[in-house]
Amino acid sequence: MGDYLKKIFFYSFLIGVWQVIFSLQIWESYLFPSPLMVVSSLTQGFRDGSFLVAILVSLKRALVGYGIALLVGIPLGLLNGKIKSLEQTMASLFSGLQALPSICWLPLSLLWFGLNEKAIVFIVVMGSIFSIAIATEAGVKNVPPIYLRAATTMGAKGIQLFRSVVVPASLPSIFTGMKLAWAFAWRSLMGGELISSGTGLGQVLMMGRDLADMSQVIAVMIIIAAIGLTIDRCVFCRMEKRMRKKWGLELETEVNLT
Repeated sequence: MGDYLKKIFFYSFLIGVWQVIFSLQIWESYLFPSPLMVVSSLTQGFRDGSFLVAILVSLKRALVGYGIALLVGIPLGLLNGKIKSLEQTMASLFSGLQALPSICWLPLSLLWFGLNEKAIVFIVVMGSIFSIAIATEAGVKNVPPIYLRAATTMGAKGIQLFRSVVVPASLPSIFTGMKLAWAFAWRSLMGGELISSGTGLGQVLMMGRDLADMSQVIAVMIIIAAIGLTIDRCVFCRMEKRMRKKWGLELETEVNLT
């Protein structure tokens, strides 16, 4: 209960500071709206259904792109971590492409697919696939050698060794890559939607900008952040907790470092 009270106090303080800055009238209200104006935009957007439709469309795009990134990225990472020739070639390519901002794929996606759903999904895939591939590769490389020696002693080899020892031991790293890939996918989606047509949170955000409706812009920004936080807490944090418990990494008591 104490943690929730701290969070309530913290966000109440931020809203109070926001209201004070608005009251000082440093900027015009259409440039810097008050918290009540943003709440009004949120209420209106959900009441007329525009925000709900945009959320569903954006989530569909994100999940499709993220799913493709997992289906392709995890096997590539496993192969890169196990096959030396692939590690020496594709691994360096993946590292370079990972450093490339996802918005850089936008011109290419528009030329290849046009201004449609495929272009946005492509940006999501390219923005997230390399993080999961790199994390999976690192997980394979960091499997403790004692695990491999013990499994080999008990007769495991080849595909059986890879499936029964290497892959399970790589799961913590793979999970970290999945978590990072989702964050990159969500950010890439917003970048792709900002310049595309149709319905989505990015498009609604740009509509607010075009109409000089900063209340709507901030409302959509709050929705984007809230969805990202909700998925992280409700999906990835729970998965991480279960994984840590399964692997014996969950501490019973907090360690005092002072």
